[in-house]
Parts: sequence; C-alpha cells; structure tokens
Amino acid sequence: MKIYITLILSAIINLSQAQNTNSYFEKIRNNEAELTAFFAQMPKGGDLHHHFSGSIYAEPMLEDAINDDFYLNTTTMEVLKEKPATGNWEQFSSISKRGELYAYKQKIMEKWSAKDYNGVSYPSDKLFFESFGKFSPAIPGHFGEGLLELKNRAISENLSYIETQLSTIPSDINTADLTDFNTQLRQAAANKDEKAVKKLLESLYKTFQKREAKKDAQNFNTNFVAKMHNDLKIDDANFTMRYQNFVLRFMEPVDLFKNLVVAFISADSSDLMAGVNIVSPEDGETSMKDYWLHMVMFNYCHSVFPNVKYTLHAGELTLGLVQPEDLTWHINDAIYVAGANRIGHGVDMAYEKNSYSLLQYMAKQHIPIEINLVSNEFILRVKENRHPISLYKQFNVPIVISTDDAGILRTNMTEQYVLLAKRYQDVNYADIKQYVYNSINYSFIKDTKVKQQLLNDLDQRFAKFEANFPLK
Repeated sequence: MKIYITLILSAIINLSQAQNTNSYFEKIRNNEAELTAFFAQMPKGGDLHHHFSGSIYAEPMLEDAINDDFYLNTTTMEVLKEKPATGNWEQFSSISKRGELYAYKQKIMEKWSAKDYNGVSYPSDKLFFESFGKFSPAIPGHFGEGLLELKNRAISENLSYIETQLSTIPSDINTADLTDFNTQLRQAAANKDEKAVKKLLESLYKTFQKREAKKDAQNFNTNFVAKMHNDLKIDDANFTMRYQNFVLRFMEPVDLFKNLVVAFISADSSDLMAGVNIVSPEDGETSMKDYWLHMVMFNYCHSVFPNVKYTLHAGELTLGLVQPEDLTWHINDAIYVAGANRIGHGVDMAYEKNSYSLLQYMAKQHIPIEINLVSNEFILRVKENRHPISLYKQFNVPIVISTDDAGILRTNMTEQYVLLAKRYQDVNYADIKQYVYNSINYSFIKDTKVKQQLLNDLDQRFAKFEANFPLK
C-alpha cells in the first residue's frame, strides 16, 4: 500500500512539474534569449538526421589542413593533400610565410560554411553542397577527433544520442565489365517495369556476392567503425552513438547498387551500424532521372536484408528548384516503392500527389518525419508557414527534430527547438517533449536494452529539468 501511495504521489508531482514547465514555456516563447536558455538545459534525446562531415565545424578541419600543410586552391578554397598538375594551388606554409594566412582563413570559412553568408552573392544551396568537396580531403586521419567533437558538443547541450552518417564504405569490387547493366536498368525504369529491374538487380547482387562484397563490409565494420568507436570509448553513461551507411545519388546505377549492397551487408552484420540512407542533391540531374530506380533498389535490398532499417532523404525540394510536376512524387515513392522506415526533410509534402492520404499512411504506419528547420531555411529558403511541419503535426505523423549539418550551417540542436517554439505557436511543451522521446523511440538502435536505457535516462533528465519551474 505504501509503495502504491508513493507512486501516486510521484505521478502527481511529475504532472504538476510538467504543467509548471509548460506555463513557463508559454510565458517565454516569443523571447529568443529566454528560449535559448530554456532549450539549452532541456533534455533533447537524439539527433537522427545527422551527417558527420557536415556537422564538424570548419575551424578544426581548417586547423588540421594547416597543420598537415595541405595545398589550398587560392581561387576556389578547396584543399588537397597532393598538389594537382593544374590550378592555383599553394601550401599553407607558403601562405603563412607571406603573412596572408589570416585573410585566407576568412575566405575559407565563407566557402566551407554559412559563416557571414549574405544571402545575395551566391546561391545558398550551391554553397552548401559544394562545401563538402572543398573540405572533405582534410577529414581522413581525423575521424576520431571529429567524433569526440560531436560527442562533447552533444553532452554539453543535453543531447544523449546521435545517429550519424559517418562515411561511404570503400569497395574494390570491379564493375568495368558490368556497364551494360546501366542502360538496361534505365530502360526498365523508364517503362516502370519493376519486375525487370529486380531481375537485373538479382543478377548484379549474385555477382557482387561472388566478388566478396561481404569482405568490404566486414572490414569497414571491424577495422574502421568498431575499432574507432571502442578505442575512443564513444558510448558511456552520458552518451550513445550509432552509424548509418549511405550511398550517393549521382553515381551510375551499377556502382550505386554495388555500394548499396555493401551498405546493407554492413548494417545487417553489426549492432553499431544502425541503417542505410541515400544522399546528395535531390534535384541533381542523375538524382532526378534515376530516383524511382533508386527506390526499387532499396526495396530489393529490403527483400534480401529484411531486418535492416533505412531512412531516405525525400522531398528536399521546393517550388522553383525543380519543375512543379517533380514535386509530386518523391515522398510517395520513398514510402510506397522503397518502403522507407523514416523520411528525411519531406519539405515538398504539400505538393505531393494525394498528400492527405500519404500523411494518413505515414501516421498509421508510424513513419516519422525528420524535421531540419535551419537546413530547410538555408538550402531551400523554406521557413515559417511555408514549411510543412504543421501538416505533419495535424495528421499525427511522428515528428523528430534534427540538425542535418550543424557545422556547415553554424547551428546546433538548441537552435532547432528555439525556431520550433517561436515559429509554430500550435506546438506546445507536451508536443516538444514527445518529439524528444520520438527521437529515441524511432531511432534505429538494435539493442532493446540500449534503447530502454536511453528512455529511462530521458525520464530522469526531464524530471530534473522540470523541477526547476516555476522559477523564483
């Protein structure tokens, strides 16, 4: 009886504290400084839409390139370890001797990130996607430093989990004799002949099996990810990290499918590898041309590896970026053709064919939407009531809040919640708390004990956080 009474009293206290927290939240929701203080201290669960290379801030990558004395293209601000035969390339040591390093640092920061972006001089989407190619050569050899940067920043802002897209998987599988499949796959895709596409994919899959695709996946899992993860002690009482494999949309079909097979094998054979994704600009020429084909590839891989989860960048488009008719089917195909477990971005939902039915289906099947407010504003210029977050909320689609590429965008998880509270007055504190729990419940963590530990930890963190209100 005493235990029962204690539980009732505890529940009453928790409810009262949550109500007090909500009252304080409503009081401050139009004050950005007060919201920032509130959300900086609020537990934020997980960041499920997260690119490793785009989440490292430019400053440490630039220092690595300088310390390693890379070559800088003084025109484009790209860096390379070896000097190319053509172009205006100069080592950082030479630039430093001339006393021009500081000036170039400023130029580099403006090309590697959104720092000081004025919204006029260059298209924001081009700056964003081009930045990866400029700084990526500086990352090899420094993955561990990057993971620790991300972990420490996450802990400092009360984030307990990250599901990051770490790296493509190196593969030596030769596809030179398979190029005829590119034409055949695209012809079948043009006719929307799913059966013919899958027959071709089956043939390719058997070939990749014989060419030891499994070896590439196991080497990546064991000698790169697991070794680094364990050596650095990434998981501890305060923080957990898992990894998504990804493939690049702009590749030719055979090579993309080869990488997708290796990615699925990797995700199927390690608890650290949470799932699979597909990246690169969705409006790119090859991305648009092969989009349906890519969705069938995911569907095929699911039939071979039914336990592997995957989230897809879909609908990261808006009016003016592509032709209007191309806004009507990407999320549809990601869900109905590919069978995605989560959707990343989903910005064009209002334009999608039969969007109400699609939203109802997502809600019924518990397919969450990964909302990236700062990213969508910078890349697509979509914000406030142009953003479909209210549509997703209205139809009870599970929502998770994430950062996308915090380093390039010069943001963090706290800012995502500040914008959420300021811009969407129909979102209350109870909704936000649910979004935080969604970020753990809908994560791709395979070990149920690990997931439950994170949920229990969230309970404790929220109880401690909500005990602060009302403020005296």
